[in-house]
Amino acid sequence: MSEPATSPRAAAIAAAVILGGTGLIFYFMPAMMMSLSDISPWLSYALAISFVLAFFAVFWLRGKRQQKRDNRPE
Repeated sequence: MSEPATSPRAAAIAAAVILGGTGLIFYFMPAMMMSLSDISPWLSYALAISFVLAFFAVFWLRGKRQQKRDNRPE
């Protein structure tokens, strides 16, 4: 049997870093949206949509990378 490529501890640290960074961005997002709404409300909508999509894209890309690594012949 082969060892898993990443330990559960490494996965937990990666998830904590991703969630911490996202939490920090979402904490400051209302201020960023308010400043952008002075220029155009559509820019603030675009900012919010892009941050939400980026949050899911990070986990999607991470899953694709892990799947590619797990399907690799040894």
